[in-house]
Amino acid sequence: MTQHSRHIHVGSLTRVEGEGALRIVVSDGTVERAELNIYEPPRFFEALLRGRAYTEPPDITARICGICPVAYQTSACNALEQLCGIELDPPLERLRRLLYCGEWISSHSLHIFLLHLPDFLGYPDAITMAADHRDLVEQGLMIKKTGNALLELIGGRPIHPINVRVGGFYSVPTPADVQPITEQLRRALHAAIATARRTAHLDFPDLELPHDLLAATHPNHYAIESGDLHTSTGTTFTAQQFPDHITEHQAPHSTALHAALDGRRYLTGPLARYTLNSTQLSLLTRHVAAEIGLGPDCRNPFRSILVRTVELAYALEEALRLIEDYETPYRAAVPVEPRAGTGHGVSEAPRGLLYHRYQTDTHGVIRAASIVPPTSQNQAAIEDDLRRAVDAHLELDDAPLTALCERTIRNYDPCISCAAHFLRLELERR
Repeated sequence: MTQHSRHIHVGSLTRVEGEGALRIVVSDGTVERAELNIYEPPRFFEALLRGRAYTEPPDITARICGICPVAYQTSACNALEQLCGIELDPPLERLRRLLYCGEWISSHSLHIFLLHLPDFLGYPDAITMAADHRDLVEQGLMIKKTGNALLELIGGRPIHPINVRVGGFYSVPTPADVQPITEQLRRALHAAIATARRTAHLDFPDLELPHDLLAATHPNHYAIESGDLHTSTGTTFTAQQFPDHITEHQAPHSTALHAALDGRRYLTGPLARYTLNSTQLSLLTRHVAAEIGLGPDCRNPFRSILVRTVELAYALEEALRLIEDYETPYRAAVPVEPRAGTGHGVSEAPRGLLYHRYQTDTHGVIRAASIVPPTSQNQAAIEDDLRRAVDAHLELDDAPLTALCERTIRNYDPCISCAAHFLRLELERR
């Protein structure tokens, strides 16, 4: 280290999904740039899909992520069903939503209890945290196990479910199959609400996001598995109009594409969903949100853990509601015939909006595919937030400044891939 240059390296960070590095350049006491370098090689899923049958994307794209495979399956199905001109029977729509609730429960509990809470409680990881907060870790594992059980019940297995198909499912459960999980869901809901109240007392750094927000919206409920798109500037558009508003470009420092909303950086994910759709939450979860200090919107990324606890409680309560009203669909899937055209689909993965587009020929063979995951949409916003956070705390020494950068990144639960290590930080002061 010299007077003009300083380098910080974090060899392995195990509380986000994927590998990457962060480079920050400080000139004359001001952060000149913050570059989130996602250096994993591309896996070419979009190219891999070309030449495949229109029935295959739900199974293939689920392998992109072991944390949110249902999101990939659902966005793929939404796009291909729109392309082929079919609508699910209402019971199948509700079953798909119930499956997606399982993913929200599993993913949100993983992030809240095992990845994010250690930051606020001052521990390097959840295992160390368990020595002093065994109850918290056990609650998190119990809730995650509940989400996994729901995924297995409907999807066939908890990771990369095998029961999802274009048009519905390969098989559907009976009421007798789904009823036994209700007691487990009730226990998990009680624990989620208790966790929300407990996290309300954490210490949250001050940081308000100026970015545009983008989330799916639905007239009848909090959007999860489908919906039109709405922005914080008041623009509303359909999944088919996604390419008219969202453009991607290659950043020299990253293998992940950056996205812009009408030419501006933007944010998708829990903060966007809550700020744009909080009135669509259930009465119970609106009361919980008010009790823990969340107003009608939330733009502080450090408080995203509070939003996730509310969404976790919502997904558990919604799962209970769907099971209570559940009747066996009279058919497992709607017949889907191939056609030539282009289909667009979106859904709300736990960490943000996920878009799929497929172009097929008359035989249903895929000629082109495009997938825009939430992390690439959020990358420009994450970099800007890092710049702001570092700029406001340049007086910190290397270790606490590095910790702040790590916390800032983990606010977004970035799913860079399904690997275990993430950050190598290089800080250069000029």
